[in-house]
Amino acid sequence: MSAPLAGLRFSVAGAGRVGSSLARWAMAAGAELVRIASRHPGRAAWPDGPPLVDLDDLATGGQNLLLIAVGDPAVREVAARLAGRPQARVVLHTSGSLDASALAPLREAGSKTGSLHPLKAFPQPLPDPAEARGIFFAVDGDAEAQELACRLAAAWGAVAAEVPADARPLYHFAATLAAGGVTTLLAAAAEIAGSLSLPEAVIRGYLELARGALAGAARALDERRPLGTAITGPAARGDQATLERHFEALRVLAPEKLALAESLVRETRRQAQVAEIAEMKKN
Repeated sequence: MSAPLAGLRFSVAGAGRVGSSLARWAMAAGAELVRIASRHPGRAAWPDGPPLVDLDDLATGGQNLLLIAVGDPAVREVAARLAGRPQARVVLHTSGSLDASALAPLREAGSKTGSLHPLKAFPQPLPDPAEARGIFFAVDGDAEAQELACRLAAAWGAVAAEVPADARPLYHFAATLAAGGVTTLLAAAAEIAGSLSLPEAVIRGYLELARGALAGAARALDERRPLGTAITGPAARGDQATLERHFEALRVLAPEKLALAESLVRETRRQAQVAEIAEMKKN
């Protein structure tokens, strides 16, 4: 069995969904997990790994990697708390909105620092390394840190590329649109169906509709077409009469969703126009 990470010794600060998943993937690729640290070790569940230790007791000197997988607001605090003890040669955090500078105290203490953000939703721990295949990892930081981050991604069958510091906030916002935004819109559609006492089959139908739309977007990307060419519906095709019927029904039955609908129509029209212009230029 291939072990592309054989000889890599690492620890994880943060025993939640992301940290436990990435740790499992690394172990499956041959890496040795030395320690797992948590701010609340008594509440963290890791039944068959090394003993959980308190974050304030974590020292990883002599190891190849320390992976900090905590919530974005805690990254800087955790880095500062860990910097007072010997830590691994490379330290990576998993935040998408923060760049490597969030680990400045650890860099000043001698570690090479960077980031390794998986562009994937983790609704629960995902221990199966097959979950990593094909996903994108955003990296940045010191050259040695980026090199190790890319090595990890390659070992998992994933793709990695640098997303620099100045691009991080909007890169992460776009990620929330692609994942949380889609789910939010599906939840809003389900809420409307529920308010109309429609059967659950309708909500499942909306989910299939969304799957089809995403498949169409994937085909557009594979064919090097703008994603906007895959948009369907009345806003994209300029059917103003249908849109007006939508808006009138919303004003009466779901006024709290009117602003959302109007914003979506404006952005849908803009994306469709951008795609049309791009296709015209190609031809």
